[in-house]
Amino acid sequence: MKMQLTTNDVAQALKSDENANWSWQGSLALAEWFEEMEDEDNEQDLDVVAIRCEFSEFESLQNWISEYYGKDFAESMKLAGIDLEDDDDDEEHDRLIRSHIQDHGTLIEFSGGIIVSSF
Repeated sequence: MKMQLTTNDVAQALKSDENANWSWQGSLALAEWFEEMEDEDNEQDLDVVAIRCEFSEFESLQNWISEYYGKDFAESMKLAGIDLEDDDDDEEHDRLIRSHIQDHGTLIEFSGGIIVSSF
């Protein structure tokens, strides 16, 4: 017997996982992403623990890179192989980080933050 969940049901289940600390907007964005990935031939079971282990939420792209590499922004960019070229353009930095994440994993952007898969 299977139960079909709505996007809000999935978001609520993710948000209820006390060990994940998803924001409501993050849990909703993740639920919508899973819904887009699922089709009639590719049903998925909801496993909030597996999702928590696979994805993490961050406030911004620049916040992600510093947390992921555990260094200050400039050092983290170097460790990621991203050359700043003495550029102070935040939009360009975000573009480069976005490209880096998309080359190695999954990036879900939403109003209020981002969600990145482990890689």
